[in-house]
Amino acid sequence: MHILHVVGARPNFMKAAPVVRALGTWENVRQTLVHTGQHYDKNLSDVFFSQLNMPEPDVNLEVGSGSHAVQTAEVMKRFEPVVLERKPDAVLVYGDVNSTIAAALVCSKLLIRVAHVEAGLRSFDRTMPEEINRIVTDRLADMLFTPSEDGDINLQREGIPADKIYRVGNVMIDSLIRLLPVAMQCPGNSLPERYALVTLHRPSNVDDSSRLQSILNSLLEVNEQLEVVFPVHPRTRQRIEQFGIDIEKLHLLAPLPYIEFLSLQRRAAVVITDSGGIQEETTYLGVPCLTLRSNTERPVTVSMGTNVLVGQDLGLLNSELARILEGKAKRGSIPPLWDGHAGERIAEALHT
Repeated sequence: MHILHVVGARPNFMKAAPVVRALGTWENVRQTLVHTGQHYDKNLSDVFFSQLNMPEPDVNLEVGSGSHAVQTAEVMKRFEPVVLERKPDAVLVYGDVNSTIAAALVCSKLLIRVAHVEAGLRSFDRTMPEEINRIVTDRLADMLFTPSEDGDINLQREGIPADKIYRVGNVMIDSLIRLLPVAMQCPGNSLPERYALVTLHRPSNVDDSSRLQSILNSLLEVNEQLEVVFPVHPRTRQRIEQFGIDIEKLHLLAPLPYIEFLSLQRRAAVVITDSGGIQEETTYLGVPCLTLRSNTERPVTVSMGTNVLVGQDLGLLNSELARILEGKAKRGSIPPLWDGHAGERIAEALHT
């Protein structure tokens, strides 16, 4: 059996690594890894392969940046010849990035089986491009691997047959569990004893100058109570410079490789973010998470985990932060099957 994996952005690498590793234990499985090049910054791409102990990609499409339409089209155009040449039995796509939907479209038209890892997640907000990617990919996929019960429910509500749905758990947590001991060995000498860790990259938060200014003003207020450590995403840094916003008082860092960032998360007093995956990681780690979004495709992190949605209500951000500083942070639990074995369950399903 020949399995082809498609990865294109940082979260895909953490999701694919456990599956590649699990399939590698089967003698009759051959694997091909295709990197679309959707993320091309070295800290956001290449270094993840070495840290996650993934093989170097067999193919790099080198798509780079562009509008959603341009990026999706370029992946499709460059990926189709690879599929025709390699003739995989199944193609695994991960998450909700443009590479995911592009590969699923190509394979569905070539009648090649598609398996979607992290299927069924819904924010019910179609202004987010990722939501469109999730919906379309799930309609095209032949096997849908969900991380939690809400994913199963969403897919069944949309008419997906039950025999296509496999609840396997969260593959990102597989990578976290395996690498957390390594992350805890990272030196933290240059960090304050207590700090708020911030990530910010979604267009809805960073592309509007007034919205970005409001968020950063709030972070400057937070910084007066709890030092803010802020690895700045390239898109966000570009917007900060474009809008001429001064944030020199914050502890700014370049984008970090996975292990170093995981170390920062584990030690943080609170994480303030607009990322989906970080909501999951903080839930597993038991670290309070304040999400700068009004909805989430990962509601289990709110219902069971440590996540609180603060949306655009910066007053709510400040009040929730005050609760955390007073020792009254939300306490959560780890969702079922977030146990480090999701990759193995996916491999078993593919092999049967």
